[in-house]
Amino acid sequence: MYIAMNRFRVAPDCEEAFQRRWLDREVLLKTVPGFVSFQFLKGPKAEDHTLYASHTVWASHEAFLAWTQSEQFRQAHASAGDGRKLTIGGPVFEGFEVLQTVEN
Repeated sequence: MYIAMNRFRVAPDCEEAFQRRWLDREVLLKTVPGFVSFQFLKGPKAEDHTLYASHTVWASHEAFLAWTQSEQFRQAHASAGDGRKLTIGGPVFEGFEVLQTVEN
């Protein structure tokens, strides 16, 4: 399995709009082979921002790479630069190969 994460620093006055942009979007991930799950996360607050993250689990690194080259990916990110900028800087990507999973 492979986990793909993007971290976003969002200014306090942009949090509601940032959340709406994510929560109101059309989710195309379910149509992509190898997709397992997605979580939209809100993290700790700092003085100038709140940390958010997108967390996507894939069957394999290859499945994730296929997503990044798919028509669904292009559609999902087509308007990424449109509208008001809601983050401080760009997203920070982190990719992880899963070495162990422990479940209840």
